[in-house]
Amino acid sequence: MRAKITYCVLAAVLIVYFVLVGSRGVLLIEQGTALTVAFGVAVLILPFIGLWFLWHTTQFARKAGRLARELEAEGGLPVDELKRTPGGRIDRDSADEVFDRRRAETERAPEDWRTWFRLAVAYHDARDTPRARKAMQRAIALHDGKPVRA
Repeated sequence: MRAKITYCVLAAVLIVYFVLVGSRGVLLIEQGTALTVAFGVAVLILPFIGLWFLWHTTQFARKAGRLARELEAEGGLPVDELKRTPGGRIDRDSADEVFDRRRAETERAPEDWRTWFRLAVAYHDARDTPRARKAMQRAIALHDGKPVRA
């Protein structure tokens, strides 16, 4: 729950920032000179890129959460069996061991979104965020019946 609250607060702060940046872009355009209009248009593009990124990130998080709830209802969420350091960090060897099992599970059932979801969690635990995101995107696509690129 804390992560959701943090995400919402940061998203709200970003939206306020986008509004402030957008208003500066409008002020630059209102100056009317070629240079300020060019800068104003450039400044206005940034909030749109930010909003697009925020929208896609939010949709990704919502879809991943939906899959987690569905998997939890089925009793298929991965159990946290990772060893931790005294400071609370995940032990690297433990994460690698769990990752190897999850990868083997996914190789046995590559069309099952559940295995890709669990693999995404294992990637995340192994601190490989880009691959965790790709695996979760694949799980979402498989769940939704969308075509999946190899």
